[in-house]
Amino acid sequence: MSAPVAKPVRMTVEEYLDWSKTLPDTENYELYDGVPVAMAGDSLRHNLTKGALFRALQDAVAAAGLPCAVFTDGVNVKINTYNARIPDCSVQCGPLGDLDSMLVKPVILAEVTSPSSAKDDSGAKLMDYFTVASIRHYLIVRPDQGVIVHHHRIADADIRTALVRDGVLTLDPPGLSFDVATVLAAVPSAPGS
Repeated sequence: MSAPVAKPVRMTVEEYLDWSKTLPDTENYELYDGVPVAMAGDSLRHNLTKGALFRALQDAVAAAGLPCAVFTDGVNVKINTYNARIPDCSVQCGPLGDLDSMLVKPVILAEVTSPSSAKDDSGAKLMDYFTVASIRHYLIVRPDQGVIVHHHRIADADIRTALVRDGVLTLDPPGLSFDVATVLAAVPSAPGS
């Protein structure tokens, strides 16, 4: 996480959303304990992997004929009164609600790790995301290790984890599947490696 912006006032998620509408489109913040925190830009590896994941999820939704929308980063998910996160990819099925606001009932959230985010993605975000009742799947894509960590809610307090390195990953609900290799192979190998 980057350093908080110079704004000492503690904001609610709703105040943060109003404030964020005044920012240029090139600036992204998450709300952490009432304070907007600037998000760092992507590395090329991160961006390529995130794009591949978005395409894989979008293609899977279309192939399954689901009434779902797939989003890439920049879309807020409300965790509680003073916290809103922006996952790298998300899926929401059914009505979207106010299109100028945030996701109301996301079912899948995903993060692509980077050296600076791996700890937060596997710790605080894992805890935060599963406080949202609608979330059934949280994917952590680790391109450096060639694995997708799939956290899946079985029941309210029962979260299962699987390490997926190849094959097809099925996310049910909502009932979609994608080939893991298409996401993990998004970054070409460096010459000589």
